[in-house]
Amino acid sequence: MIGDWWSYLTDPDNWDGRNGLWANIVEHVTYSGIAVGVALLIAFPLGLWIGHTGRGATLVVGTVNASRALPTFGLMVLLFILISPHFTGKTDLPYILPVEIVLLLLAVPPILSNTYAGLQSVDPAVRDAARGMGMTGGQVLRQVELPNAYPLIMSGLRSAALQVIATATVGAYIGLGGLGAPIYDATQQGPFQDTESSHLATGELLTGAFLVAALALLIDLVLATIQRYTTSRGITGRYRSSSDLVAPSEVAVRAAEGRTDLAPGGQQVAAL
Repeated sequence: MIGDWWSYLTDPDNWDGRNGLWANIVEHVTYSGIAVGVALLIAFPLGLWIGHTGRGATLVVGTVNASRALPTFGLMVLLFILISPHFTGKTDLPYILPVEIVLLLLAVPPILSNTYAGLQSVDPAVRDAARGMGMTGGQVLRQVELPNAYPLIMSGLRSAALQVIATATVGAYIGLGGLGAPIYDATQQGPFQDTESSHLATGELLTGAFLVAALALLIDLVLATIQRYTTSRGITGRYRSSSDLVAPSEVAVRAAEGRTDLAPGGQQVAAL
């Protein structure tokens, strides 16, 4: 079985052409990227507004609960049946739209709920202190709430991306391409027996599954790396080097001397 997978994966002929593995990967990334991108445009600002104002929290709870019971494959088939009669000619829209709609419905809840939860997790005392300094509501959101909520928001984005990449595979069963295509093609070749065609189908099936898993892990690694290096060091407690840290005793000495370089990372603080 492993030999079948390796033989199929390393065969250059399986990677080239319109229906090759490279084309499948590009299609899969495109469909998944569109769904996650549109979901981010919808759910992120909505989650910010709900989390900042506290209004519409029941919408978040209801959306998340509904998404857990979403019959993805059944909904794809139903939408395909409803949409396809409205298109004529050679177009992929009857196949693309049902899949994109379902993927969008999957991607919105984790981004929405994590954005809302991230803002709600900010310490109220921090908000009050910011308002006490004269910050407006928009400034509190941008400079206080959003930086503190950012790790949780990124976690929601990563969760949405993984769900979408995994579920996009099912789109092959209604005629869409992507990495679900080799899996679907292999399962249509009948029972797996000790024949040459069965060994080829086994390799194709395992290769499709492997590439879906590898793509999901790669995207999650990229997003995790982005999260690591874009999260405020004040939130993570991570500093570039030990020289960024200032001991309390040194802070007192610098304050007594009237110096302003008291904070980690060279930040300026008013002299005492």
